[in-house]
This record gives sequence, structure tokens and C-alpha cells, in this order.
Amino acid sequence: MKKALIVVDVQNDFCEGGSLAVPGASEIIPFINRLMEKGNYDEIVFTQDWHPAEHKSFASNNDRQVGETIILNGIPQFMWPDHCVQGTFGAEFHKDLDVSKATKIFQKGTHPDIDSYSGFQDNNHFLKTGLEDYLKYHDIQIVEIVGLALDYCVKYTCLDAMEAGFVPMLHFQGTRAVNVKPDSAKNTIYDLLQHHVTIVG
Repeated sequence: MKKALIVVDVQNDFCEGGSLAVPGASEIIPFINRLMEKGNYDEIVFTQDWHPAEHKSFASNNDRQVGETIILNGIPQFMWPDHCVQGTFGAEFHKDLDVSKATKIFQKGTHPDIDSYSGFQDNNHFLKTGLEDYLKYHDIQIVEIVGLALDYCVKYTCLDAMEAGFVPMLHFQGTRAVNVKPDSAKNTIYDLLQHHVTIVG
């Protein structure tokens, strides 16, 4: 069976010193590089958060505080600090990540009115990124997933991979949680297991 590695949002704003830093984010990069080097993948796909400056998920664009929740397009939207704005240093991939191994990069969160945690589609399931079609075109059946952050973009990429008919496997060593809510990482792993996502140590 053909397999792909999906590397989710290993970008400067999610790493130490970034505007939405995930604790321990840079620790996963050597592991991801080793996977890309030795994993014998048929495809290695990167996702990249790529927000316009006026994105509605930013607290600054809604006169709200970071951590509040609003209703956006009919669903709850957590208010984030400005992050991964198109063309900025924060949106670039971390310098230690071996970007040369990527066979394709998919940008997400590009629509100003709809957030997009999953690498496959936006949170409202209105707009697809093209990732699903790309993987199916290349006859991929197994997707292994790493990146940031476990409790948001990685989680929803795993769930959408399952929904799209792939066999998703999450590398626990290759992810970290942003943990904006208590027990977020633990609850995420439990939720993924309940949805039959395989967790690899």
C-alpha cells in the first residue's frame, strides 16, 4: 500500500519565540527530518497556515481578547493572536525543517472569514485545500501525520483523513499540543483513538 507523510504547520509562529508558540515545538523537528529521510514515503506533503492579515480568527480583528470564543459563520471560533500572516517571517517554515523533502505544499486558512485547522478543508467544510484529491490521485492509502499543534490542526487533519477514507497514523513523538484548555493533549489522544486513528509511539 502506498503511504504519505503529512507534516502539519511546522512554522515559525508555532515554534519558540513565535506569536502562538507551542511548548516544545522545535523538539519534534529532528524526529520529523528522520522520518522524511528514512520513512520510504511515496509522498511527503506539508501544510502551511497562510492567513490574510484581516483574518477573522484573530482577536485583534474582532475587538476581542485572545482566548475568547465568538460565533463565526455559525460555529464557535476561538480567538487567536495574529499568526502565520501571509508573507511574514512567522508564516515561514522553521529553518531546521528539511523543506526540500516536500513533494507538495498545501496552504490553508487563506479565506479571511473561515478558519481552517485541518489540512484537508476549512472548519465549516466549505472549502477544500486539494490535499484529498492530491493523495487519491497518487493512490495513497496510508497517511502518517506529524506537526503542530496536536490539539487543533493535527487533530482535525487526522479526523478528516479518516473521513476521506485514508488510514491515518499519528506519530506521537512528532507532535506537541498548544494546550489552551485543560487536559487538551490527553483529551485529543482519547478522541483520536475513539475515531480509530492509530497512535504510533
